[in-house]
Amino acid sequence: MSDDAYSPPAIWTWDKENGGRFASINRPIAGATHDKELPVGRHPLQLYSMGTPNGVKVTILLEELLAAGYSEAEYDAWLISIADGDQFGSGFVDINPNSKIPALVDRRGAEPLAIFESGAILTHLAESFGTFLPTDPAARARVMSWLFWQMGSAPFLGGGFGHFYAYAPVKIEYAINRYAMEAKRQLDVLDRQLADNAYVAGDAYSIADMAIWPWYGQVVLGSLYNAAEFLQVQDYTHVQRWARELAERPAVKRGRMVNRTFGEPSEQLRERHDASDFELRTADKLKAEG
Repeated sequence: MSDDAYSPPAIWTWDKENGGRFASINRPIAGATHDKELPVGRHPLQLYSMGTPNGVKVTILLEELLAAGYSEAEYDAWLISIADGDQFGSGFVDINPNSKIPALVDRRGAEPLAIFESGAILTHLAESFGTFLPTDPAARARVMSWLFWQMGSAPFLGGGFGHFYAYAPVKIEYAINRYAMEAKRQLDVLDRQLADNAYVAGDAYSIADMAIWPWYGQVVLGSLYNAAEFLQVQDYTHVQRWARELAERPAVKRGRMVNRTFGEPSEQLRERHDASDFELRTADKLKAEG
């Protein structure tokens, strides 16, 4: 199959065998495929997620809230295995009709409140705890601008560059070049911003950093798509500085482990129900227990 061999038909039809690695879970319709209730733990916040960049955003924030002393941020994190189609279970679809991770149910009020889309979850938690999102209008506008920059930009990095470079069943030069150019442009945007700012939105660490780091920070640190050399990430020195500093934060280290099903077993915490799980329930510890 070559770049120029395909001529689109008059009407698109779904080929279930097309799609490479994700062919078994991608489909052109919404809704549940099977009945499955969601589990509910003992904490006020119930997270249903997976340790992809979008999921990591929320677990970083939750761990940062706990590190800052907000005990009401205790949470249960339940694994939604997207490779197994858990996102199409009826219980998950009830709280997120878009069938994408993450989704959160906040049970602190009189009625459970379901929130989906990572940016909405970050904003809800930051507002409800009164931290990591400034109240000053100008500072808040900067944080929200960069948060929404991530929401609009990351699909080009992930679904665009990441898919065609790392996951597509065939290597299409045009697609890889198109999205590599955009990924590098986005990294240059960040690099210029971080040249004059400690954090993305200014001098204060915020939910904008927590949203952007799992995508762009992990790319420049070489832990996403194995594309560091291809994208010449060492050229983005200010992004490198920022990415390394955030990677050393204890809450970021913990957040990156939650609902993780790949990588080093000692860094995989498939479910998180207590702070002690980081020491006692990682994949390597569970395997040793038999």
